[in-house]
Amino acid sequence: MLAHAEASISEDSVLAAVRERAQDIGAEAVTPAVGALLSLLARLSGGKAVVEVGTGAGLSGLWLLSGMRPDGVLTTIDIEPEYQRVARQAFTEGGIGPSRTRLITGRAQEVLTRLADTSYDLVFIDADPADQPDYVAEGIRLLRPGGVIVVHSAALGGRAGDPAAQDATVAAVREAARLIAEDERLVPVVIPLGDGVLAAAREYSDPE
Repeated sequence: MLAHAEASISEDSVLAAVRERAQDIGAEAVTPAVGALLSLLARLSGGKAVVEVGTGAGLSGLWLLSGMRPDGVLTTIDIEPEYQRVARQAFTEGGIGPSRTRLITGRAQEVLTRLADTSYDLVFIDADPADQPDYVAEGIRLLRPGGVIVVHSAALGGRAGDPAAQDATVAAVREAARLIAEDERLVPVVIPLGDGVLAAAREYSDPE
């Protein structure tokens, strides 16, 4: 079923070129099925203001933008200047105007703290799994009511669900999942695509 889901999504020539470029520079890239999921969630969430942690080569950003509103703005953060340069090229090739993207080079933990509370429709986290708890905590703060937080690499190749796996990265991914599961404002679901996607929608009103 998973293989069918992944094989059912095709990418156009721009996305295919960006995927190849990601491989050339050593940047992680979401699978086509995860990309299609991101586009869908961006569309369903209203997609006017979206934050991405982990720009990579711009592939996931293009998928997100494809589901966002025509006036939507993607804020994408990465510590690697080269990745952001390549991503900017990808956005240009994808016909995305400069006013629709805000690329910020820096440590995501520091950048996220400067973003406004409850101001974003979707937060996508696809960066170092060891830092997922920090990203999730900030991401939840950024979500508007009805917004969605999406965490990639939630499975870690199956290690996140393996009781025998006890290394620091696994512990961090489990802690990120716990933060989401125990937040009464969130409605979570795990989606078996790519390396595991954990998504959660924020309730429209906080529990009393």
